[in-house]
Amino acid sequence: MRLKDKIAIVTGGARGIGEAIVRAYVSEGATVVIADVEMVKAEALAVELAGKTLAIRLDVRDTASIDALVAATVSKLGGVDILVNNAGVFNMGPLSEITEADFDRQFGINVRGLIFVTKAVAAQMQKQGRGGKIINMASQAGRRGEANVTVYCASKAAVISITQSLGLELIKSRINVNAIAPGVVDTPMWDHVDALFAKYEKRPVGEKKRIVGEAVPAGRMGVPDDYRGPAIFLASAESDYVVAQTLNVDGGNWMS
Repeated sequence: MRLKDKIAIVTGGARGIGEAIVRAYVSEGATVVIADVEMVKAEALAVELAGKTLAIRLDVRDTASIDALVAATVSKLGGVDILVNNAGVFNMGPLSEITEADFDRQFGINVRGLIFVTKAVAAQMQKQGRGGKIINMASQAGRRGEANVTVYCASKAAVISITQSLGLELIKSRINVNAIAPGVVDTPMWDHVDALFAKYEKRPVGEKKRIVGEAVPAGRMGVPDDYRGPAIFLASAESDYVVAQTLNVDGGNWMS
């Protein structure tokens, strides 16, 4: 098993891609902290994967919550070897409808939260002195702009940039920072995305989801399990020489 005896934290690990990564890491021998605000789902998953996971409430916008997460992980499990910054939110709308509150929410979770979770976990990894792996969830939206999706695209472009900068900084401590850029993935979040496109592009509900799925060169939308392999690779010793990279996992939707 490629992650035997490793301790991982997956933010937003209760559903979607995060849940798939939690299950993948457990299957590879890791003990996983499911860090999420949705504690009902997180605790249900922890019960199902009894003995291999621990559910801890996390609000990535709250540094006290972040510190409590790291302290509880260390106290109960002995340390942390892997961090997956998966927590994220999406919203869209034309420039005329962008609000400070929505900007602060998207950047607060997608960017600020990612930085401060990484800061706390990286400090623990440096204290342990055995290196570690940090994986950020970016998006193909961070590779290009899209009309009416200004704030989200900007937040994911920031994730790619952060991955590059922290990758170069933390590799000196043998901490590899890399990212995964999903394309269109069939998760509950995409139902929300589809509804917003229906509103702003005046489409029937479900049409945008169908169109983007058909446009993927691989012939379909992604599913959460498509991210198991890449997430395992970037968390394992197999990626020790991979630094500051963002891996596109999108069925061929974007090349960079």
